[in-house]
Amino acid sequence: MKTSRVSIAAAIAAGSVLLLSGTAFAHVGVQPGEATKGGYATINFKVPNERDNASTTQLEVNFPADQPLSSVMPQDVPGWTVTVEKSKLDKPLTVHGKQINEAVTKVTWSGGKIEPGKFQQFPLSIGKLPDNVDQMVFKAIQTYDNNEVVRWIEETKPGAAEPQNPAPVLKLTAAPATGGDHHDDGAKNDDGAKNDDGAKNADKGHDEAAESGSDTTARALGITGIVVGLAGVAFGVASRRRAS
Repeated sequence: MKTSRVSIAAAIAAGSVLLLSGTAFAHVGVQPGEATKGGYATINFKVPNERDNASTTQLEVNFPADQPLSSVMPQDVPGWTVTVEKSKLDKPLTVHGKQINEAVTKVTWSGGKIEPGKFQQFPLSIGKLPDNVDQMVFKAIQTYDNNEVVRWIEETKPGAAEPQNPAPVLKLTAAPATGGDHHDDGAKNDDGAKNDDGAKNADKGHDEAAESGSDTTARALGITGIVVGLAGVAFGVASRRRAS
């Protein structure tokens, strides 16, 4: 009896957790959730349909005005029409020696349908990502065919719980080390010039020694194989004589 009560209580608790956390897990998000500062990335806005009696028919993603991007290119999504809106920048950007006077402020997908129990991903290639911040917040608006609008625009504050309708966040991380600190193995002459010839000769001698060692090993293995083969033949002949 006690076991049954414990099992029922556990089941009720688990069900309560799922009910309370369902909304938090099923929100519009960006994947992958991280990208490299100052680089370019391909991201996907993942949109789950949260309603049992309606389908999602539109997604609007707003870009942060204080973090303009010089390049935003959407990938075609079958059944959906994409619209890209740009605005003039107060301060032009210079990217690869070219001046950029406007940047994308909004991307909208419409005309398609995300049915109940399904989700859709909307890909974008974006850059050049800012290198002076740790994240980008994209405020998204999800529209259903029953005219319901859900605004995923709430920013999560440090140390606080996730809000009910959190905005998609792309975290920006520092670029990995490229091994820029190289150590020169070549010795230097008294005048400070690198003795590249000495280093090259040393490498050449090392390669030749390795090659010579490989040849010697191969010859030794070949001779050993021949000896083993001859021993096998002699053993076979001796066995036949004994049998006869």
